[in-house]
Amino acid sequence: MKVVKRILLLSLLAILAYAVRYAWLAGPILTGYGAKALCSCAFLGSRGVEDIESHELARFPVSLGSYQLDVNDSSATGTIMGLARKKAIFRKGLGCTLVNEIDEAAVRSQKIRRPLPSNTIISSDTIPWPRGDRLPDQFETAVDLQRLRTVVDSAFAYSGEENLRNTRAILVLYKGDLIMEKYAPGFDRDSRHLGWSMTKSVMNALVGILVKQGKLDLHAPAPVKLWQEDERRNITLNNLMRASSGLAWVEDYGGPSDATSSIFKKKDAWQVAAQHQLEHPPGTDFYYSSGTTNLISRIIRETLGDEDYYTFPYRELFRKVGIASMVLEPDAGGTFVGSSFSYASARDWARFGLLYLNDGVAGGEQILPEGWVSYTTTPAPASVGEYGAQFWLNVGPPGAPEKRTFPDVPADLFFADGFAGQNVFIIPSEELVVVKLSESRGDYIDDNRFLADIIATLPH
Repeated sequence: MKVVKRILLLSLLAILAYAVRYAWLAGPILTGYGAKALCSCAFLGSRGVEDIESHELARFPVSLGSYQLDVNDSSATGTIMGLARKKAIFRKGLGCTLVNEIDEAAVRSQKIRRPLPSNTIISSDTIPWPRGDRLPDQFETAVDLQRLRTVVDSAFAYSGEENLRNTRAILVLYKGDLIMEKYAPGFDRDSRHLGWSMTKSVMNALVGILVKQGKLDLHAPAPVKLWQEDERRNITLNNLMRASSGLAWVEDYGGPSDATSSIFKKKDAWQVAAQHQLEHPPGTDFYYSSGTTNLISRIIRETLGDEDYYTFPYRELFRKVGIASMVLEPDAGGTFVGSSFSYASARDWARFGLLYLNDGVAGGEQILPEGWVSYTTTPAPASVGEYGAQFWLNVGPPGAPEKRTFPDVPADLFFADGFAGQNVFIIPSEELVVVKLSESRGDYIDDNRFLADIIATLPH
């Protein structure tokens, strides 16, 4: 009996030790997630605390924490029973930043050349879509608008007593025209929505512009100083763009991992990936990685220098496309969290999709390099037709196109995809862009059926 008791005691101690260690690692991630969400949703999304608590902060296990918004301090904090305290601060033009591994005063005192305020952009009801918001009196008459309205309405419907689907905005663009849009109560055309991993696709555009300007070379070794003395020097920018760097990485959102630790605990979100070693030869293995996208953001920063880095996306991309609301949020080290943190209105996400539908052209100007969309939609090695360059694809495995992700949607579909149901779908063969924004915690839309039903309303 003594032996059994000792074994049980040791087992309990081992379980307790594991639980304590897990809580120690996970706690700051949970409170960081909550503090950042509360800060950004309030100051960028212009939403009330109760609404944020009922949605973003109600997601388990984030709901285990306690969160407080301080309007006077322009900040939000999160704790779990007074422990694992995290703080996010709001700075005009930069959104919210988690204070990680650095003193708050040091973050607030960073000398950053802020982007011009959005009210300097001509984007109003007096300017025609897509540069502005004035829509034509009539759309493509051959579209079955009544049937399309029914399809769009269905995206907001939900099963059960609680709205776990939580669709917030749906927009449909056909031949460049905004032919249908709908918003959930509390949201409208000016509301900013978190893009999550759709931010990766924004990084694609910024790299494209720098390639067009001759400042970056896709096929040259990635300019990462830590890699110059070992085999990682063979990793190219193209490898990073296609999530095929070969670096060891864990992209897991269910607990402490490389992905969650880098963006919720680290001063420099990009550095976690930079410090990892190779697991596979570059270009031979596909593994979706927020870390390498944050490395791309760092490369963009080092290429431009801090004097130009913070205004470049606004001057060279957003303003030219007519995007007035988008904000890219930096980490505590000052680098945009290119994997995850961008906020924009549904109409501006649609404008972003339209840029890619139009092969990189906006307002008569070639914003992205010629052929950039073709490069973007070429499948990454070993991705079985699911991923291109910071965009997801619908090509399907080699030799088995019928097994593509969306079998009832054309194979030329490509899309930006973000956590909890954020999507910008682009279907060139149908001249179609569909934006779907939500905060889903279950009861997800069947995107295959949803897109197929939209396509069925178009003239063929």
